[in-house]
Amino acid sequence: MGTPTKEEMAIALDEAIRLREQGGDDHFLGKSLLSLNYRFIELEHVYQALEHYLNSGQATDDHAKLIKAIEHYRDLELRAKGKEPEAKFGL
Repeated sequence: MGTPTKEEMAIALDEAIRLREQGGDDHFLGKSLLSLNYRFIELEHVYQALEHYLNSGQATDDHAKLIKAIEHYRDLELRAKGKEPEAKFGL
């Protein structure tokens, strides 16, 4: 199985949105695709932060960006499970 092209993914996402808006998503395909796409985008941010951190001599600022990206994704996962993330204090 190949990876969908950008155009194919755009068409699939448009269809997923249409299914959700028109109430025809009986098997939750639209909901699943939209959720997975959103999570994929967030994981790409984590991956990019990790790549930058590892390729930049592991600078302190880049480490902080990586931790922030991971925490953001962790909070997203908690919300998806119906839980509220813990309040963060400090920087």
